[in-house]
Amino acid sequence: MDLTTFQALSFDCYGTLIDWETGIAAVLAPWAREQGLDISNEDLLLAYADEEAAVEAATPTALYPEVLAKAFRRTGTKLGREVSDGWARRLGDSVPAWPAFPDSADALARLASRYRLIILSNVHRAGFAGSNEQLRGDFAAIITAEDVGGYKPAENHFRALDAKLGELGVERSGLLHVAQSLFHDHVPAKREGLPSVWINRRRDRPGWGATPQPSGDFGYDLEFGSMGEFADAVDKAF
Repeated sequence: MDLTTFQALSFDCYGTLIDWETGIAAVLAPWAREQGLDISNEDLLLAYADEEAAVEAATPTALYPEVLAKAFRRTGTKLGREVSDGWARRLGDSVPAWPAFPDSADALARLASRYRLIILSNVHRAGFAGSNEQLRGDFAAIITAEDVGGYKPAENHFRALDAKLGELGVERSGLLHVAQSLFHDHVPAKREGLPSVWINRRRDRPGWGATPQPSGDFGYDLEFGSMGEFADAVDKAF
């Protein structure tokens, strides 16, 4: 793949730029201790992953804090424990505090000198605004679940992306999608005929973590372990 031929990059945010697993575990782990559950963070994330995806599919117009709260309650039921309203709200309100990966801001700054950058995220506007205080990203467009009334891997984000590319004067053939989640992003990228880069943040860990196992065909053109590695490859290509 010649990385110099693209005009724009579309990014998933949570899992790719923001360490959502650390953010989610920062709430789930103390709740589990309070409940007397002897369970690792990895197992908590595994229990949580399918519940969030199920809530998103069932209530596509719900704002992300509502999705988080309901998914947390469902996770508690799965583990045989109750999740109070206070704990549910704590997870729902936690998005702006989720940490950015250490390499994200620098990588975005370098990439912005080469491409137009677009966010394609399963989150609400206020949540992403809080995250971008850490990322400091110069984005030509920001498309959230709140904007499109749906959650990836559904098509809503990608229809909005097509419209936005036209507004930006970017050919669809000039777009490269960059994401961590095979389930949320690389399955629909293949469905949509978009070339993609897998930022495999879990390369050194087994399992799927907070992301469900991909439920459809997926593919990707390049794989990197971090955004820093990807930005290095772009700099080298140019």
